[in-house]
Amino acid sequence: MIQYPQIDPVAIALGPLKVHWYGLMYLVGFAGAWWLGTKRAQRPDSPLKPEQVGDLIFYAAMGVILGGRFGYVFFYNFDRFLEEPLWALKVWEGGMSFHGGLIGVLCAALWYAKRLNTTFFQLTDFVAPLVPVGLGAGRIGNFIGGELWGRVTDVPWAMVFPRADSFARHPSQLYQFALEGVALFCILWWYSAKPRPRIAVSGMFLTCYGAFRFIVEFTRQPDEHLGFIAWDWLTMGQLLSLPMVLVGVGMITYAHKQKAPAV
Repeated sequence: MIQYPQIDPVAIALGPLKVHWYGLMYLVGFAGAWWLGTKRAQRPDSPLKPEQVGDLIFYAAMGVILGGRFGYVFFYNFDRFLEEPLWALKVWEGGMSFHGGLIGVLCAALWYAKRLNTTFFQLTDFVAPLVPVGLGAGRIGNFIGGELWGRVTDVPWAMVFPRADSFARHPSQLYQFALEGVALFCILWWYSAKPRPRIAVSGMFLTCYGAFRFIVEFTRQPDEHLGFIAWDWLTMGQLLSLPMVLVGVGMITYAHKQKAPAV
């Protein structure tokens, strides 16, 4: 067993003002996406100019925050929302959903694509390789905060998360950092390094993220109030990720058959 590094989840405390590491990880993700986006926007097949990337990241950030919160409310805690509708606005209590954040980003991309007079999939193909930076940073924030821990295990690298209990558990946050952050970034950055048929890069993102999330869910502790959705192993995360894989594979297949231009 490896000792869990108990890092203070509060990175900066100035009197009553407390800035948590998890919040800072959002800033790291958005800043990293902006920096990579400005580099990517210099390519001749880019639908954006470098000076437009900042606006894109701003709208995407709004989509992540609003979509992530309401996705958590509707996907993971809808019963509580029905009992206490105003609870959805209590963001300080925590609770964000990647799948909800994805829907929020897609809505923002649809709106911004119309504003730029470009196509929706040209913009999502541009954005997809930038997303893993934020995903990886967010999982590090989860690990520092000692939340979203894994299931009980006896693997040599198991850790005891004080906020959970005294049992050794999978550090599933680090698994997600490695797969959804590092591996997904490498795959998408390599795959998009040269022009691909339109929709293909977006499809690759959905396919790989969905597959990685589905796999890691076997080691991640299900939400206590939900438990397993079916068969004593299917989690809500897996239920939401499986359609991503199917749609992603379909998008890649369609893109290469149609051979739609990347610009």
